[in-house]
Amino acid sequence: MENIIPILGILTGIIVPIAVFLWLYHDAKHKRQTVLEIAKHIDDPDKLEELLHIVDERKDEPIDYRRNGVITIFVGVGLYFLGYIALGSILKGVGALVGAIGVGTLIAGYLYPNTSEELTNAVDEFEKK
Repeated sequence: MENIIPILGILTGIIVPIAVFLWLYHDAKHKRQTVLEIAKHIDDPDKLEELLHIVDERKDEPIDYRRNGVITIFVGVGLYFLGYIALGSILKGVGALVGAIGVGTLIAGYLYPNTSEELTNAVDEFEKK
């Protein structure tokens, strides 16, 4: 009876990823079936393209490295302080590592412009030179 908690912990580590995989698979499967069913009844190819564009969940926006960098920096700071206050030097090192990754991501966000407006401005400035 005393071994039940470790066994449940191990099973949770196995069951949760499998459950998430199955959930995402079935969610996508139902979307595909819905699109196929609607496509059978639509005669206009333009409406079908519009439907596929609406259902498609791919993001058109590029990754904002500056935003992700700031978030990662503060996660690293939080981990560092948790290690400083409660859990010890290992977590302080992990927090410093995550914070350093956040700084690198933030710098990458400024080195590589990511929105179309920023890219247009960068090209215009380059052409002026």
